[in-house]
Amino acid sequence: GMGWALLGAGLLLALYTLLRHGLRRAPPPRARPALRGRTAIVTGGSGGIGEATALELARDGARVVLATRNASRGEAAARRIRTETGNAEVRFMQLDLASLRSVRAFASAFLRQEPHLHLLINNAGVSAGGLTEDGFSLPFQVNHLGHFLLTQLLLERLRSCGPSRVVIVASRAHCAGRLRLDTLGHPPPGPLATFQDYCDSKLANVLHARELANRLQGTQVTCYAVHPGFVNTELFRHAPLWLKPLFLPLAWLFFCDAAEGAQTSLHCATQEGLECFSGRYFADCRPQEPWPPARDDQLARALWEASERLVGLGEDERSPSP
Repeated sequence: GMGWALLGAGLLLALYTLLRHGLRRAPPPRARPALRGRTAIVTGGSGGIGEATALELARDGARVVLATRNASRGEAAARRIRTETGNAEVRFMQLDLASLRSVRAFASAFLRQEPHLHLLINNAGVSAGGLTEDGFSLPFQVNHLGHFLLTQLLLERLRSCGPSRVVIVASRAHCAGRLRLDTLGHPPPGPLATFQDYCDSKLANVLHARELANRLQGTQVTCYAVHPGFVNTELFRHAPLWLKPLFLPLAWLFFCDAAEGAQTSLHCATQEGLECFSGRYFADCRPQEPWPPARDDQLARALWEASERLVGLGEDERSPSP
């Protein structure tokens, strides 16, 4: 009996390994850029893809700021990264994207304390949750509006430190997004509201990169939207309980681990010669065509103007129209 059980387990493991590795292309090995003297912010840097991204940037010699909500988790991640890389220039700063007040406080503290900024990695994301203190849906504010405001408040510093880059972590889920500009930031109606809301925020991410690139023409700042791969992180911690058992075997088979999920973000942050792709959407470390609504310049511009209004950007904080 025991022998058969072991053989069965071995076969299952072999099948699993074949499936897992056969279904996903390994990312190309990454050349190590020298980032000494360059400063990066990674939002949501205390776990998952964010931490994996921050770890690699620190390994390449960058000064890295982990901008994340929970102080004990943020400090612990900064410590882990300093220990693992031997790079002492890794620090935590508190940022809660679900609070526009916190975004403003973070930006002003950062601009006061840190003389440089070369890489802004808008990585933090949530897949569900109620309303924020600002009255917007949690995923839409954390994934888009909070990052939109953060980017605007840091843009002048990115420009003065150019060449610099903004990387916006989007998702292939943008293909199911629908942006209703008159009710932007409010949870959509219907039984799949939570899923819809997430997809909408990811469409907003791809359009944000597109319009930002337009407005940055002629500067030394470029930006990229990335699909990280379907990564097995805490993003789905809000999935309903009955879905989780269905989800886990799939997650193990198809989802990459966080280090793999960080590859496209790192590629867009550090690869030489990507300037001509500013505003584009990347997956598997290559520029790819996003879904048609994500290529709609009028929608991108309308989203930008609506986002400025919703986050209360003053005239002096706005970037010039292209």
